[in-house]
Amino acid sequence: MLQLQTELEGKMAYFGDMQDRIASLGYSIGSNWEYHKGSFDSILWREEGETIYLRIPFVVMEGELDQSEAHIKFQTPYVIKHVINIGLDNDENSLMSSTGFNQFQKPIDKDGHIENKNRWEHAGEEAVKKVLRLVQ
Repeated sequence: MLQLQTELEGKMAYFGDMQDRIASLGYSIGSNWEYHKGSFDSILWREEGETIYLRIPFVVMEGELDQSEAHIKFQTPYVIKHVINIGLDNDENSLMSSTGFNQFQKPIDKDGHIENKNRWEHAGEEAVKKVLRLVQ
């Protein structure tokens, strides 16, 4: 994981408005959201089973995350690499695994080693600059 030092940290926005705006840049709400926190995720690079993401976490300051008017505060963005198993799962009891379509396979490495860190720090910082332009 590479934490990024940007001007986004501490900025505030309304969740619904920000979600609509940031979608135009290819971001989606991270699957690990809760009513009091979440993240906007974007893919910086993907090849076979390896994906490098930019994750922009936030906390809910007022309201709950399932409400458009929830007021959110951005935390420190970071770059993370996930390595997933693109082959068959060896669980003999799973019909989905035997057909190769098991979307619930455990990742090989949730926080994979990122090579060329300067490249990905720069890519992440440039992506965050575009997000900053959307924050009112």
